[in-house]
Amino acid sequence: MDVKPSPEPFVKTFRALHHGRAPGDPLILPGPWDAAGARVFAEAGFPALATPSAGIAESLGYADGSTPADEMFAAVTRIVRAVAEFGIPVSADLEAGYGLPARELVDRALAAGVVGINLEDSGPYGLDDPHQHAGRLAEVRAAAGDALFVNARVDTYVRGVPDLDETVRRARLYVEAGADSVYPILAPPDHLPALCESIPAPVNALAHPDGPPPRELGRLGAARVTFGPGLLRRVLGVVREMARELC
Repeated sequence: MDVKPSPEPFVKTFRALHHGRAPGDPLILPGPWDAAGARVFAEAGFPALATPSAGIAESLGYADGSTPADEMFAAVTRIVRAVAEFGIPVSADLEAGYGLPARELVDRALAAGVVGINLEDSGPYGLDDPHQHAGRLAEVRAAAGDALFVNARVDTYVRGVPDLDETVRRARLYVEAGADSVYPILAPPDHLPALCESIPAPVNALAHPDGPPPRELGRLGAARVTFGPGLLRRVLGVVREMARELC
């Protein structure tokens, strides 16, 4: 495979954006689901983007978690290409890694041009063993070196285990394995201060329409805020209104 690693300054810039954040000033990363959306966010002046796997799946006509790896990497590559002229780093949600060996996963991510990846710790049968997942993250870190920013998603809340201590335990294992940041997706806002205090890495919070706005999540301790497929669904709401008007 002809691997084209992301330019080193892009990765360094993206990593630096996660640190030294003032309370209430988190790194806000819109989630483009296609190239056109990515350009809109780039033109708005965001310093980086983070693709949502669920949003890309929906845009391609798949259920969340069902996108074939080749189609996901192709979509991510188009998004990276669409914003290349803006010099904006892009991170990609690669779900649980599509069963790819660590070396191949890293090579394909770098070939797509991304500077970061999300990897989640659950699959079709629920939460993965945290030690096994930490081992997987360590393999990815070893294969990537400093060429990728690794955001380790913790799926305790998604999988019906809303246990603060278990979330912290998993997060700390993943940081020890080499994760650059941790993403306890769907963590309740009132858990964020304790999570951010206990996890020795930047914490990614999910913003959604019924929850606190991004800057409030930052005041609760989040260093990074993403949106999952939420932005796409807001756009689809507008499209539905247009469709009703045209019928």
